[in-house]
Parts: sequence; structure tokens; C-alpha cells
Amino acid sequence: MAVVYLVQHAERQSEPGDPELTELGREQASRTAEMLSHHGVRAVFSSPLRRALQTARPIADALGVEVVEDRRLAERMNWDGRQPLAEFLADWDRATRVRDFAPRTGDSSHRAAARLIAFVQSVVDMPGPVVAVSHGGVTTDMLRTLLGDDQVPRVLLEQGVPSCAITTLEGSRVLRVAAVDHF
Repeated sequence: MAVVYLVQHAERQSEPGDPELTELGREQASRTAEMLSHHGVRAVFSSPLRRALQTARPIADALGVEVVEDRRLAERMNWDGRQPLAEFLADWDRATRVRDFAPRTGDSSHRAAARLIAFVQSVVDMPGPVVAVSHGGVTTDMLRTLLGDDQVPRVLLEQGVPSCAITTLEGSRVLRVAAVDHF
């Protein structure tokens, strides 16, 4: 059964839409690539959003593989600037509290979790470990489904998943949550 290293994208610019990584974010991605290059990883997948792709590419380059985009790794909601930020944040908060609430600009927490779990199940029989670069909201949604709310660290719900944190899975078994010891 393949181990999945689920990587939170690196630090991004603070702007709506599909922002690029910051200079610090590029450094975080590089350090994450260096660490993962010693784990026998055989494939790298990424959300189609720019911040995830820019995190995945250094990892793939370090491993000599191509990045495979997969929509199931995308964030639950993405602020594009067309909706006032306050409304977006209110929708985000409601979707976090009421897991079946489907906001206008994304998926419900339950649907996002199911999408990410389906991705993990689709790569479980691949040879060797795989890396999947995703986003904090959908990662937390998945953890809430797999572990239950009481087992998810409160800091993830309150502050989000740290940049380039790695959650390690073996099938639907969670081995590590949001590890940042590679920094």
C-alpha cells in the first residue's frame, strides 16, 4: 500500500484568484523537495491551482518525475475577488461549522473531504510513496472525516495548515498530521 505525503502548498501572495508563491514560499518548496527526495517517492500529483503547482514542481524536479494535475486535490473554496472578502470568509466559516453547507463558490466540507479521500484511494496501489500537493481547507476536511473532529488538532481548524506541512497517509490511515519538522 503506497504511502501518500499530502503536502500543503507553500506560502502564497496575499491576493485573490490564483496567486503565485512568495519568495519565502519558493524557499519552503525547495526545502520540502530536498527532504522528500530521500523518501523513495515515485510520483507527484498537484492541485491545478498555481500555488500548488509551484510547490509541486521543485519536488518533481528533485525526483526526476512529471507533475500530474488532479482536480480532486483542489481547495474547498478559492477566493477570486468577485465576491467581497467578508462574504467569502463568512461562507468559509459556515462551511467549516456546517459540513453539509455548499457555498456559492465551492464545495461543502463533506464533499471536499470525499473528493480528497477518493484521490488517496486511487493511488493506494501505486508502487512506492507518492506526493500530493493540496490545500489546507480540503486537508482539514479530510482529516475531520477520517479521524473525527475531536482528533483533529484545534490549531488546524482555527489557524489552518502551515505552509508545506506534510500529512502522511497509508490508505485511509493517518500516520502524521501537518508535520513541519523538515524546516
